[in-house]
Amino acid sequence: MKRGTLPLNALRAFEATMRHGQMSHAAEELGVTHGAVSRQIRGLEQVLGVPLFEGPRNRLVPTDAARALQPSLTEAFDRIETAVLRTMHTDRRVLDVSCLSTLTMRWLIPRLAAFQAEQPEIEVRLTADDAPVDFTRQRFDVAIRVGPGPWGAARALPLFADLTGPVLSPALCDSLRDPAALDDPAALLGLPTLHTRTRMSAWPDWCAQQGLPVPEAARIFEHFYFMLEAATAGLGVAIAPEVLVRDDLAAGRLLAPFGFRPSGQTYVALTPEQPSRDAACFTTWLQRIATG
Repeated sequence: MKRGTLPLNALRAFEATMRHGQMSHAAEELGVTHGAVSRQIRGLEQVLGVPLFEGPRNRLVPTDAARALQPSLTEAFDRIETAVLRTMHTDRRVLDVSCLSTLTMRWLIPRLAAFQAEQPEIEVRLTADDAPVDFTRQRFDVAIRVGPGPWGAARALPLFADLTGPVLSPALCDSLRDPAALDDPAALLGLPTLHTRTRMSAWPDWCAQQGLPVPEAARIFEHFYFMLEAATAGLGVAIAPEVLVRDDLAAGRLLAPFGFRPSGQTYVALTPEQPSRDAACFTTWLQRIATG
């Protein structure tokens, strides 16, 4: 078959279906309907003269011909994508980074100017997200997440352990009749406690470590950022990751009378198995500032 007659749209639909394992996911990536992908693949089978999938529509099984065709197609499309991106980024290189929203605001953005000073030719484009990342379906170069792992088909570079502990404002501490009571962790149970829906286990986990009963939730917030702002305003005591309040502790806006303990989770920088040069540069910088 001559190059000018290659059914490129059909080949893209087939390659995406093989890579994702489902036509619906291929359709989502390509921005078309499930029916359009199905028609493209049927047309490709007619052109090739061989079946590519067998079985019922909801449980398609690739044939030997499909498995033989897919690796070369994936390699070819990867090379095309790399060549196009290289051309697009000759003068302006964009790095798409997905990061937890509160970590973005309280840790990453305040430090990002240092990276831009080192690498002014790379534009970092941030997306706030805490959902699982799939580099085969999403156009992110780097994702920063927290959890125990494993992280699936991604390269995971550890940044720092998730350390958590109670924090409160100096004003709330001063409101205690006997500030020395804060020598005893149980004293916190007499103060309003703040919770976030994104980590409702924070207080139970900390109380279990201290051998204390779990306090009733005084206020529950939708996001970490709201809860931490409430703690800074003196509305109560919050269990917070150290990395999210590091700057507040240094500035004296919050106190951590009992320090921080490992939660068993780790903040990691995720990339595809073969990251781009700019992604590798950014994750190396992340590791440097994380340990600095």
